[in-house]
Amino acid sequence: MIREAQEHFDVLVIGGGPAGMAAAVRAAECSVRVGIVDDNAAPGGQIWRRGVEEDGLTPEATRWRQLLWNSSITRLCGRSVFDLPSPGVVWAEGPAGLCELHYRNLVLATGARERFLPFPGWTLPNVTGAGGLQALVKSGLRIHGRRVVVAGTGPLLLAVAAYLRKHGAEIPLVCEQASWASLAQFTAALIRHPGKIKEGLELKLELRGVPLVANTWPLAANGRHALESVDILRGGQRESIACDYLACGFHLVPNIELPMLLGCKIEEGLVQVDGMQQTSVDRVFCAGEPTGIGGLELSLIEGQIAGLAAAGDAAKARALFHQRRKARSFARILDRAFHLRSELRKLATAETIVCRCEDISYSRLQEQTSWRAAKLHTRCGMGPCQGRVCGTATQFLFNWNVDSFRPPIFPVRVESLSDMTARKVANTVRS
Repeated sequence: MIREAQEHFDVLVIGGGPAGMAAAVRAAECSVRVGIVDDNAAPGGQIWRRGVEEDGLTPEATRWRQLLWNSSITRLCGRSVFDLPSPGVVWAEGPAGLCELHYRNLVLATGARERFLPFPGWTLPNVTGAGGLQALVKSGLRIHGRRVVVAGTGPLLLAVAAYLRKHGAEIPLVCEQASWASLAQFTAALIRHPGKIKEGLELKLELRGVPLVANTWPLAANGRHALESVDILRGGQRESIACDYLACGFHLVPNIELPMLLGCKIEEGLVQVDGMQQTSVDRVFCAGEPTGIGGLELSLIEGQIAGLAAAGDAAKARALFHQRRKARSFARILDRAFHLRSELRKLATAETIVCRCEDISYSRLQEQTSWRAAKLHTRCGMGPCQGRVCGTATQFLFNWNVDSFRPPIFPVRVESLSDMTARKVANTVRS
């Protein structure tokens, strides 16, 4: 059986996005042994993912990459953490099989994913997440000359539309479900965040000629074998738009599966932390989107605080508290501006598939009373995605509490499961 050697760290960071990179770099500056593990081929997360045809990164991304590369940090990329079997132990699956990582202090920087809401036709080929389509283009998908409707909610829509347009896509419009009043309040609130205003103006310049329409959302995706058009509700009127792709995302959802496995306190879908970013579990810290969707700046600050605190330098961590308070105010602005409207709960018809992995329709879920009942009677949430898509959708549609996760939280090879079982038995015998 193929196995990887065990690794031991003073501080182990799970997640290689901005928060994880910042945590690892700052912890390493405290002269402790630091490791960072991520399932991507290179650190950076979705926001700093490098495309196959691009050499350039933003100055901020370049700076943190250089700090990471020039440090003593052990980088464990291409490894998916799928279980936390006991305090101080992490199991991940890598190219060579099961990887067992030991730590004194743990920083969880697991990021977020897009929220998908079901509507007729959303399972058609070429209906993708907004960030998902951006990732596909970065990985080599040719988008030049294709018509792409971008829809959903949140600032990510404009960033994705600008990126796709830069790579030759035709963007007939960007559909934002929030109202014009909410967008106006969001813009006004950015006066205290001049850097965000600058980013917005740059995006507006890149998207000149592309209409942004508020109070608008997709009703149905149409096509025989793949997407051919999308029906939207615009100004109270149904309208059909021919397109090759629909990039659709309704803001972001924190990845909290690992904190839940550890028993960290969760409230309203967010990991609860103290001033030092420590969770309710001793020696476990959390930073970035799992503690609240707040954007790049907040993720970097929280990551630095968590890394310093995990490495034992509380004084330097406290020096960043003021920056964090300012960045958190932007998170509150985001939450208010892009709150999902109730009309979106009525998009799915009886036949609309909600759980894509197990082909469970909306009508079958309407018969259930809870997430647990839906899993027991329909297998909803028991497919490869383990409820990451349908779980967040049912939370919004039915107000269900997705309260159970079991390892492995990601699909793994049978060899890794066998090795995992053997190690558990061996540890039990030794104890």
